[in-house]
Amino acid sequence: MEIKGVFADLHIHSRFSRACSKDITIENLEKWARVKGIGLLGTGDFTHPFWLKELKEKLVEKEGILYSKSGFKFLLTGEISLMYTQGRGRRVHLVLLVPNFETADKINEYFDKKGRRDYDGRPIFKISCEQFVKDMKEISEYIEIIPAHAWTPWFGIFGSATGFDSLKEAFGEQEENIHAIETGMSSDPFMNWHLSELNNRAIVSFSDSHSFWPWRIGREATIFEKVESYSDVINAIRENKILGTVETEPSYGKYHWDGHANCNFSSSPQETKKLNGICPVCGKPLTIGVANRVNQIEDQIIEENRNRKKYYTLLPLHELIAFSKASTLAGKKTWETYNKVIEKFGNEFNVLLNVPKEELIRELKDDLKLVQLILDNREGKIKVKPGYDGKYGELIEGEKQARLF
Repeated sequence: MEIKGVFADLHIHSRFSRACSKDITIENLEKWARVKGIGLLGTGDFTHPFWLKELKEKLVEKEGILYSKSGFKFLLTGEISLMYTQGRGRRVHLVLLVPNFETADKINEYFDKKGRRDYDGRPIFKISCEQFVKDMKEISEYIEIIPAHAWTPWFGIFGSATGFDSLKEAFGEQEENIHAIETGMSSDPFMNWHLSELNNRAIVSFSDSHSFWPWRIGREATIFEKVESYSDVINAIRENKILGTVETEPSYGKYHWDGHANCNFSSSPQETKKLNGICPVCGKPLTIGVANRVNQIEDQIIEENRNRKKYYTLLPLHELIAFSKASTLAGKKTWETYNKVIEKFGNEFNVLLNVPKEELIRELKDDLKLVQLILDNREGKIKVKPGYDGKYGELIEGEKQARLF
């Protein structure tokens, strides 16, 4: 059955953010978003003066959607980092969706009174979550604020290291203005359903991509019914009317399990409990991952009959091809097969979700292993060794393993 809707990735970064590809341009973003099957892409980094200038020069604004010369759709977005003390040190990343350039300019004027924003695409400010949301709403009620990668130990709103135990604790009286949270790679909607305060909020997913390559961009995405205007996007989020999301398997995420990367040690929440949270290698407290953190603050049993949004757990096509060919993500063999498949079937999401088994076999008759991986991917049958403490998970097939991302 064909999956319909507009796939949107609204959390990305520009070349002006740290640890990002220097080749990120509007043109490259559009090219690879089309290849991926994305219909709406966030601009990222609207707070950076050079990137914002480029956006204004190359994109035309209409009803809150920014159009390239060829008609591809962007939405004005960015991410900021709030670092402050509330009981203890807090570090929280928030994604901002912005209705137009005029509002972006007002937000930047606000930031200029708080500190610098020209040194990084994701600037840091000493402002509390509650105060920040209050200030944004005074600028425009149409600014949308979404806690980014909500469960990661550092910079996640629920993170074990620098986060909070609830949205109420973090946002205080402004809690009602938080309409959605971003899952992040180390969690999926099912894990988030264990928290009652998310029952009536949208659970969205975006890539937090630092490059334009299709194994990064759109690796997580949100599906909307339509995106003809900024209002279409915001109303779908605020009324929880998104169609669903694309998720990576949470175990692939860098912080799914507990552990110490330097000690090459990881453990499940159950094992961590037996260890009293102490690393057996170095004797120091383990970094508590997302799976454990969900267990710590969950407050409800999931109701089977509750109306939940559909989500699709997928590994990027490049990963499957690289594993099948015993190649690398950017290897010649991987690209040859990827280009062949995209030329035949149009875009990556179509391949991963929609193309019938028979058509895949006909096109890839010399690589039935890849066909099986694509089909297993659709059904969530690919096994994973969980990631931890900043290390991505590993794809497992029998006795074989391949490092992801």
